[in-house]
Amino acid sequence: MIRFAVTLLVCILALGNANAQELMVLESDNLKCNDSVLVFTPKNLNENTPTLFLLHGWSGCYSNWSQKHDIQEIADRTNFRIICPDGFYNSWYLNNTDPEKMQWRTFFWSELYPMIQKKYNLTPDKTFITGLSMGGHGAMNLFLDNPDAFRSAGSMSGVLDLQLTPLAEKEISKVIGDKRNRLYEESAINRVQVLAGKNKPIIVSCGYDDYYVRCTDLFTQKCRYMGIPHVALLTPGKHSWQYWGFALEEHLAFFQKLLRGDNLGY
Repeated sequence: MIRFAVTLLVCILALGNANAQELMVLESDNLKCNDSVLVFTPKNLNENTPTLFLLHGWSGCYSNWSQKHDIQEIADRTNFRIICPDGFYNSWYLNNTDPEKMQWRTFFWSELYPMIQKKYNLTPDKTFITGLSMGGHGAMNLFLDNPDAFRSAGSMSGVLDLQLTPLAEKEISKVIGDKRNRLYEESAINRVQVLAGKNKPIIVSCGYDDYYVRCTDLFTQKCRYMGIPHVALLTPGKHSWQYWGFALEEHLAFFQKLLRGDNLGY
C-alpha cells in the first residue's frame, strides 16, 4: 500500500499548457527507496485517452526516454498518456531473491499500477506496456503476470530469454542469485504459454544487427508454435536510441490499431 503525505510528491514541470508533465516520487517499502515516475499527458486529453507504461533498459533510469526522444510531443500527437517509471540500473523489473532488497515486481503490482489506475482512471482495455532491452523483457514479463490488466504489450530489442545475455552472470545474478533454473523460470520466453488461447495480440521488434535479435527470433517462433497472435517486426537497426525511437512509433501505431478495431489480417 502506498503511504501518502511525504510518500508521494507530485511536481508539475512547466510546459506552457494545462496538461503538463508530472514527476511523481514514490516512497516504497518494496523498493527500499524512492521511485521517480514521469507522466506525459496529451494536450487533447479525453475520457478515451489510452495509457502506455514505457520501460527503460539496463543501466538506465526513468528519464532516459525523455532525454533521448520528445515523449511529450509523441503523447500529444498519438493522444497516449505515457508513464515512465524508474526500473533502476539493474532491477530487471523482478523481485530480488533477498527480501531485504528491491522487490520491483511487487512494487509494480501492489503500489504503482493501483496508484496510476486510481489517479488516472485507467481501464485495462485502454492500458498498454512496452519497453526496450531490459525493459522489453520487463514489459512482457509484467504483461504475462496478468494479461487482463492490459490490452496488449510490446518488446523492443528485448532480452526475452535471460539465459542469452552476457549480463546474466555478473548482473542478473545480483537480482536472482546464481541458480540457473531461475534464469529459465523468470524468462518471458518460458512464460509466454499463458497467452495461448487468449485474444491478446502483442508486438515484438528488434533490429537485424542487434545482439538480442536471437531472443526475438526464438520468442516469436514459440508464439507461432503455440498459436499466440503477435506481430514480429525485424528491420535494420542496432541496440540504439535511434532504433528505439523508430520502434516506439511502430508499437504505438499497433496499439492504436487495436483500439480502433482495425483489420489485423486474421
